[in-house]
Amino acid sequence: MKIKTAEFVMSNSDVAKCPKSMLPEYAFIGRSNVGKSSLINMLTSRKSLAKTSGRPGKTQLINHFLINKNWHLVDLPGYGYARVSKSAKKVFQKFITQYFGLREQLVTAFVLVDIRHDPQPIDLEFMQWLGENGIPFSIIFTKADKLKPKAIERYVEAYKKVLLETWETMPNYFITSSTKDIGKDEVLNYIDELNGNMELSSS
Repeated sequence: MKIKTAEFVMSNSDVAKCPKSMLPEYAFIGRSNVGKSSLINMLTSRKSLAKTSGRPGKTQLINHFLINKNWHLVDLPGYGYARVSKSAKKVFQKFITQYFGLREQLVTAFVLVDIRHDPQPIDLEFMQWLGENGIPFSIIFTKADKLKPKAIERYVEAYKKVLLETWETMPNYFITSSTKDIGKDEVLNYIDELNGNMELSSS
């Protein structure tokens, strides 16, 4: 898939105010320092579509972007904020939960994980919650340029080992680097494939 147009549509904290169109949506979420904005900018070939910041937790709203006039990329607030109050965390958690529970347009979520770290309880718990609620997702391992190939393989295997303790199969996953454009085509082609499958099933 080639991204020809990428436009900001809206930001809000009220799921009821999200776009009314039934265009398919793909939601990106992860811990607040995982490199989500950089990944979105890399996928769309736009340097500042999603706002990047040296301060983790910058995304605190549901952000919709219209891609190629036919699907929405949704940038969701991270979980595990380092620098927000407990009450703010509860607010973010509430509308993230509502988003996943109410958006019929959602096709799949992409859970971003920093490949340089061992499996973190907060990521595993969030994936478990998605699974228990029947929400399809893929894992996107970020920052792969920081590791050598053998180290990447070792960290992915560590994730597989932990996840397969509770999952029947390893969730779909991608290895990416925003600085090196690694994984860009794979993620976009996957979205393109899902869009195509939806068109076939509705025809």
